[in-house]
This record gives sequence, C-alpha cells and structure tokens, in this order.
Amino acid sequence: MTSLFDPVQLGAVRAPNRVLMAPLTRGRATRDHVPTPIMADYYRQRASAGLIISEATGISRQGLGWPYAPGIWSDEQVAAWQPVTQAVHDAGGRIIVQLWHMGRQVHSSVTGEQPVSSSATATAGHAHSYDGKQPFEVARPLAIEEIPGLIATYVRAAHNAIAAGFDGVQIHAANGYLIDQFLRDNSNFRTDSYGGSVENRVRLLREVTQAVVDAIGADRVSVRLSPNGDSQGVNDSDPATLFAAAADALDAIGIAFLELREPGPDGTFGRSDVPRQSPLIRQHFKGPLVLNSDYDGPRAQADLASGLADAISFGRPLLANPDLVDRLREGAPINPATMATFYSQGAEGYIDYPTLAQEQAAA
Repeated sequence: MTSLFDPVQLGAVRAPNRVLMAPLTRGRATRDHVPTPIMADYYRQRASAGLIISEATGISRQGLGWPYAPGIWSDEQVAAWQPVTQAVHDAGGRIIVQLWHMGRQVHSSVTGEQPVSSSATATAGHAHSYDGKQPFEVARPLAIEEIPGLIATYVRAAHNAIAAGFDGVQIHAANGYLIDQFLRDNSNFRTDSYGGSVENRVRLLREVTQAVVDAIGADRVSVRLSPNGDSQGVNDSDPATLFAAAADALDAIGIAFLELREPGPDGTFGRSDVPRQSPLIRQHFKGPLVLNSDYDGPRAQADLASGLADAISFGRPLLANPDLVDRLREGAPINPATMATFYSQGAEGYIDYPTLAQEQAAA
C-alpha cells in the first residue's frame, strides 16, 4: 500500500515523501515585491516536505495586487529569490515557484492600472491594498491582441524561476485568478476564440502551459486548478465538462503533475457543496495527481491508498508545523495556525512555530 512517506517522481523532481507544501500567501516581501532574507528561513524550516510549492508569486506588476507578496519579473527579484532556493537545497529540500496573475482580483492603487480579466466584470467584496481593503473595481477585458504578450510574461517568469534556482514552476490556474476567470462561464463572456465553448475557455490555460513547457520542459511544469464550486466569485454551470476538458489538455501536454484544491461543504478555509471533481479528473489526467484542502494524516493516507491521489499538499498544517512530515509519521499533535499573522510582516507567526523536538525540549 502506498504510504505518505514513500517517494514519488513528480516530473524532474524526486520527492522523498508525498507530503507536499501547498502554496500559501504570506506577505513578507517588500512593497516593491522583492523577496526578503526572512523568507529563506521560512522555506528552509519546511524543507523536509517532499516538495515545497512556493507562495503565489507575481509574473508582472499588472497581475500582482497583494501587498508585500513577492514577484519574479525583475532581475532584482530573481537575485533575491536565489538565497531562498539555496537555503532549501542546502537543507536537502526541493522547491518550485507558483506563477500568479490575479486578473480582476487586484486594485489599481497597488498595480497602478485598471484590473484586467476575461470580461468586464468585478468581484464582489473588497481587495487588499496598502491603504486597507477597498471595493473591487470593474476589470478591463484583455484584447485578443494582448494575449500573446500575456503568455510571454509567463514564459519570462518561468525562465526567471530557473535562473533563481527553483526546481520548476506551477501555473496558478485556480482560486478565481486570471486563468480561472477565463475558464469559468460566470466570468468569461467573450465572443472571440477565448470565450463561449468549453474548448475556447480552456484555450488560455492550454496556450500558457504549452508555452511554459516549451521554455523550460514539461518535467518542470505543474498546474493548480480549483474545480469544484465558487472560488472568489468565479464559478461554472458545468464543472464536470469544463474540468475534464482542462485535464485532457494538460494530459496531452504532459506536465509534471496536476494539483487540485477541493474544499468540501465543511471546509475550514472556503466551502463548496459542489462534489469533488478529482475522481473524474483522475480518468482524464494520467500523470501524478496531487490533492489539497483540509487533509489530515488518515484522510491523506486513505486517498493515496485508494489510488485517487499520488501525493497530498498541506497548507496551514505546514505553515504552523515546519516538521509536519515527522509529526504525521509519529502521530504527534499538530499545532494550530494563527490566522492573525498569516499576512503580517515580520517573524511572528512566520518562523517562530516550534518543531516537535523544540516542544519536547521546552517541556
């Protein structure tokens, strides 16, 4: 029976266990979106995970609206990421970077321009900004002539990731951000070749993924989707058809692995009554499948044993337990995560969570 602690091949990465670190926005970069030294400490502490998927990282100023989140479009950012990846590798770990364009989920006070999206829509609620939360703005639809340039920003970010020392990239196509806004029929009202039919709505995902694969190799490219229900205001009337088609497209490209975020009806960080799509996607995507959302050790082991998943990504448990792999192996207590410090600047709630050994020594 496959165990959480068995190795798994994820494209070019040989992960020593199947406990992956999910991408987690933390807000510890500078206001200019440059990584800071404390980030090297944070990721190094978690290097025992089979693979670290970094926090979402902006591919362009246009697409990065989260205060103090890192980017990877400039030489300065690349140079500042290098000590982070080196720290992880020196600790025996592996790390890939998640490539992020937020689409309509940004505010112009952060990016300096009107948000862009598939269509002229706005998210309900408020965007994070340096001046507090502000109402989301109506996005400007990307002109079809702009899409090749958008794809080129993903390619440049992928090249930068390799230069920064990352072992690969993950294309963020989940959680209601730009690619997800193109995928779903409640946010994409285009009448050109990127809208309307499922095939057209999947097109941007397919073209971005293929371009990044052509740039750095399929074995260093993964994708994240959130296929079941509403995610930050985007949704689809027929998720089974849409995400089966997306899985088919990604399978044909041959990416290293596919990660799915699938909150349930009792989710603790997002909820959905839409059934999990992973059993269906498993039939359409033949590569390694990584599942995420509210997993504990027994549930993770059950989905591995059934063959539904090849690995499980843990978010908040790894945020609060840098030695989560050891804790799961030993059946030790799991520290709760403190939400008040998720996005604050500084060490508190970031690099001061204790390991099991530290707790035992203190006791």
